[in-house]
Amino acid sequence: MDKISLNQVAVALNLRNLTPNIDIEGVMISHPDINRPALQLAGFFEHFDNKRIQIIGNVEMAYLKSLSRERKIEVFRMLFSKQIPCLVYCRDHMPDEDVRALAEEYQTPLLASHCFTSDVYAKVLRYLQEKLGPSLTIHGVLVDVFGEGVLIIGESGIGKSETALELIKRGHRLVADDAVELHRVNDARIVGRAPEVTRHFIELRGIGIIDVKALFGAESIKNEQDVDMVIRLEDWNKDKTYDRLGSQEDYIKYLGNKIVCYNIPIRPGRNLAVIVESAAVNFRQKKMGYDAMEELYKRIQNNMAKGIEN
Repeated sequence: MDKISLNQVAVALNLRNLTPNIDIEGVMISHPDINRPALQLAGFFEHFDNKRIQIIGNVEMAYLKSLSRERKIEVFRMLFSKQIPCLVYCRDHMPDEDVRALAEEYQTPLLASHCFTSDVYAKVLRYLQEKLGPSLTIHGVLVDVFGEGVLIIGESGIGKSETALELIKRGHRLVADDAVELHRVNDARIVGRAPEVTRHFIELRGIGIIDVKALFGAESIKNEQDVDMVIRLEDWNKDKTYDRLGSQEDYIKYLGNKIVCYNIPIRPGRNLAVIVESAAVNFRQKKMGYDAMEELYKRIQNNMAKGIEN
């Protein structure tokens, strides 16, 4: 998504519109970053990015109170003349009549929030990065398994949706089936969600479309989830050597971010849902500092040491 309206931001983050005469639906936000205009209120506008949402907090308000009325009008006139998308007041601070009049003159929306400045900053930044950051749509299934976002990929018809359905029956949550929209939030996070049209639906060959929310309840679905790991399903190849110890991890890249990827061979009798659950739990253990491979190696070393002593 290249742009979103300011009204979408205001509704999503519960920001009050202090300038109802200005159509915030028509104000488009295209920059996924924000700014606290402390330097600009002091009159310094070099390297100023006027496409960013501007946020006013305690520090800025304290500085503005130290200015004369003439100087304050001058700095706000300079700020609004840069055609910024909006100015957000935090911690229940409010603009005075001079600022409101200038905002109307330059058609600059003024918004307000009762939250702390740091909270507003973090929420607006996260929302804009998710909505305006790089995105990609891939063929796969995204499921929340024990809190880990598991993206299941593989050739068409290999059993991705069937695996997801079994995971849902076992108490896990569906995020997206068939088409998964990936959004890069930062260097460490990619968020996945379903297109609005196919949200909460699964397609099963031979049966058709299944409404997961209607069949299994609201607790069986989730609108979005961080992608923590990828499982690639592939047909069993007897001539291929598969990793049996987990001594090395493979990675796959999406939108410039590396995500750990496990290749799972498919053959009759393998319970894929249990394998995916085990992979998710094992991945979580590694994040918490426990590695089963390292533990096995320690036990072998200890047994060898005991054998030598004897």
